[in-house]
Amino acid sequence: MNPNSTTAGNRRKAKKSIPFPSTRRLRSKSPNRQASPPPSAAAIADGDLLLEELSQFEALRISPESPNPRSFPHSVKQQCWEKAEKIKGRDPDRWRRDSLGNTVFRKLAGCPGCLCHDYDHIVPYSKGGKSTLENCQVLQAAVNRSKGNRTEISKIELIQKSATCRVSGREMDFLELSSYGNVRRGQDSGGCKIQ
Repeated sequence: MNPNSTTAGNRRKAKKSIPFPSTRRLRSKSPNRQASPPPSAAAIADGDLLLEELSQFEALRISPESPNPRSFPHSVKQQCWEKAEKIKGRDPDRWRRDSLGNTVFRKLAGCPGCLCHDYDHIVPYSKGGKSTLENCQVLQAAVNRSKGNRTEISKIELIQKSATCRVSGREMDFLELSSYGNVRRGQDSGGCKIQ
């Protein structure tokens, strides 16, 4: 066996005792020893190049927020959800009825299913409608998509466009459990609670 060759076990021991190259300079055994050597000329040149590149972005400005954004701000969505009709016996933070009476689930926003909802502009944005609480309603997503930017559509027509699905309390529990990890009842659920 060659005395200069090492076994795999010896190599592992050797690797464990050597610190990572990036931390080698930072370790110091005496308080008077300098932690790292001064930067090289190449490092200084790289830093100057980086500063030069960053200075190109100084003139870049982010446009101010539009006073009337196309989508509703988060705070308006929160208030819009709060003004939607509550479902008796269910947590109002999770379940509501849209303006047509369809049951919608908070976590299902923007999808095409029967429990999905959108925050709808009552007067469409394309027709001058503002993204304000007064112009916001929770609406089943399928209905909102069929409504589009029309204003001359009756409530009966919108109800006919609704994706109908009936969900039992047990099914609602499963949805809550899979989405939130627990089931919460509304304050007005009534009945007795077994502890």
